[in-house]
Amino acid sequence: MPATSLPDSLHGQRDSSSSQAVNTTPASTSSHPPADTPDPTTSTNASQRRLSSTATAGTTELSNLKIKLRGALRQFPDFPTPGILFEDILPIFADVDLHSSLLRALELLVDEKYSGAGKPDVVIGLEARGFLFGPSLALKLGASFVPVRKQGKLPGPTETASYKKEYGEDFFQIQKDAIRAGQRVLIVDDIIATGGSAAAAGSLVKQLGGNLVGYIFMLELDFLKGRDKLDAPVSTLLTGQEEKKPA
Repeated sequence: MPATSLPDSLHGQRDSSSSQAVNTTPASTSSHPPADTPDPTTSTNASQRRLSSTATAGTTELSNLKIKLRGALRQFPDFPTPGILFEDILPIFADVDLHSSLLRALELLVDEKYSGAGKPDVVIGLEARGFLFGPSLALKLGASFVPVRKQGKLPGPTETASYKKEYGEDFFQIQKDAIRAGQRVLIVDDIIATGGSAAAAGSLVKQLGGNLVGYIFMLELDFLKGRDKLDAPVSTLLTGQEEKKPA
C-alpha cells in the first residue's frame, strides 16, 4: 500500500511541537533561590560557624597561655614590706619563649575584650614596668605607644594629673601632643593595686580628648579593690591575690 504523505501544514505542526522544551525547574522564590545563586542563609550560617570556631580556638589558646605564664612567676613574701607577697614577673622577660607567649596572650585578651569597640589606636604604658611590654604590644596591635611618666621626666609641654600614695601624693605626666582627640586608648601596666596611678593615667587621656577604651594588667591585688577607682573596663591577664598575706 503506498505511503500516505501528510500535508505541509501538518508537518510544520509536528516539528514545532517536538522541538518545544519543557521547563521542569521550579520558579525561584525567596525561600528557594535560583540554582545558580548561593543560598544566603547557608553562607551566613557557614560564616557564623567559622567565627565561632575561631573564637573557641582563641579562648583555648589564651587559657593555655595563662597557665604557662602563671607558672613562670616567682613570689617573695614580705617584700618590699612585711605582709606583702611580691609577684615577680621578670622571669617571663628573661625567657624568649615566655616573653613571646606573654605578647600573644595580651593580643588575644585585647581581641576578646575590646574588639567590639575597635582595636586601640594608642597603647599607654605606665612608668616603669608598663614599659616592659607596652611598646611590643602596641606594635602587635598596629597602634602607637605613649609613655606616662613621673613629673619632670618628659620634655616639652605636658599635662599633669595627681594621685594618692600611701605616704603622700605623686604626679603623672603625658606630652600634650601624644594623643589626638577621639583616638581609642588602652592603658597597660604590670599590676593593679590601689588603682590610683592608673586612674591618674586615665585622667590624662581624657584631658587630651582621647577615648579611653579600657585597662589591661598582668596581675591584680583583688583585696585592694583598685578597679573600683577606674571608670573604664578592666581586664587582668593572670589571676591575682584575693587577700592580703598575714603579717
